[in-house]
Amino acid sequence: MPHLEISDLITVTDPLSGARLPVRRSDVVRRLDEAGDRRAARIVAGLPVGPDDVLDPLAVDRLMIAVHTELQRLSEELRTGERLVHLLDPLFETIREIAGRNGRFRLVDIGSGLGYLIRWLASTGALGSNVELIGVDLDATLVAEADRLARAEGLDCRFVHGNAFDLPEIATVYVSTGVLHHFRGPALAEFFEAQADSQALAFCHFDIAATRLAPLGAWMFHRARMRHPLGRHDGVVSARRAHSDETLLSAATVPGIRPLLYEPRGLSNPFSTTLRPIIGIRPYLEDPLRQALGRDSRRLVGAEHLTRGGRQRPGAASRSGAGSGAASGSGTAR
Repeated sequence: MPHLEISDLITVTDPLSGARLPVRRSDVVRRLDEAGDRRAARIVAGLPVGPDDVLDPLAVDRLMIAVHTELQRLSEELRTGERLVHLLDPLFETIREIAGRNGRFRLVDIGSGLGYLIRWLASTGALGSNVELIGVDLDATLVAEADRLARAEGLDCRFVHGNAFDLPEIATVYVSTGVLHHFRGPALAEFFEAQADSQALAFCHFDIAATRLAPLGAWMFHRARMRHPLGRHDGVVSARRAHSDETLLSAATVPGIRPLLYEPRGLSNPFSTTLRPIIGIRPYLEDPLRQALGRDSRRLVGAEHLTRGGRQRPGAASRSGAGSGAASGSGTAR
């Protein structure tokens, strides 16, 4: 049976127009029942509806903002911003060295929700003043709330409702947190292909580490921290839907991109690992990025370092510093 997240079912957006589509409560309940998730079906059955059994859009908006506010608190506790900067800082230093220190660069957060990551980066100035910060989401309500919060906090960043790959501006680096597990089947490879086909130089996507402990850890953490049943339900399902190291590296292996996992299974402590990123860089950036990471570059491994069982071969990480040895050159950074 598929694992379905309630939030994916109660908010539906036309991918072409970006317009919100009406969702019938009975249809969502039926899909959850068919998936064998009676508890989730009961949660949705309790949501308010208007004429024709269509879920009340204002009630859904309030619920989504409340759940994402709790997710923001979760991100604060997990120190998601610091984890991302640990990799983004040397990555942008590498890009500056190659593309020019006087350049103007752009970070685009895909599926930014309430914009916690972008607002945190803007408030700390962690990436420097020459990195423009943009959050993009298909949910117009979340974008509006993210923009309201950023203006109230006086932050230098902005949020866009729409498709992150249709922006008029060129992204230098794409990032996301908690988005990858929403892509199933061919959609996951298409997600990486879209970035390889763009003029971006790199991506860095954090998602739940698919360890055996992940569902149990997610249940305990969300039970303690989340107040609404929807948030508790979707948090556990997200952990069950998390992609394995092998799946991510396979999907991200597309022409023009060198995919690498940071602290994959076998290199990290499963008791303390919650989120870990997959990084994609233009091949000529690998060696200078490893130099910028220093000793931490040993924690960056490619698909060639994973065995069929997902365990890393002894000593493989230290040898990975050889990198691709790709040609030097400069990319389009803006």
